[in-house]
Amino acid sequence: MTTSNSSRSWWQRGPLWERISASLLGAGLVMLMQPWSLTLFSYSFTVVLTGVVLFSIAVKLPQD
Repeated sequence: MTTSNSSRSWWQRGPLWERISASLLGAGLVMLMQPWSLTLFSYSFTVVLTGVVLFSIAVKLPQD
């Protein structure tokens, strides 16, 4: 079974994966430090953890 080039290029390392994971990390940190909403604070750890996992996966994807 062969994979198409479009699906293969989707799973290659690029700025999209790193940008998404860094954005999740930043959003999670903002959610963690804001003093207004307890709901945002309670989900902040999950968002930060998701960003870390995505970044760990993104740096292991092949370049080309």
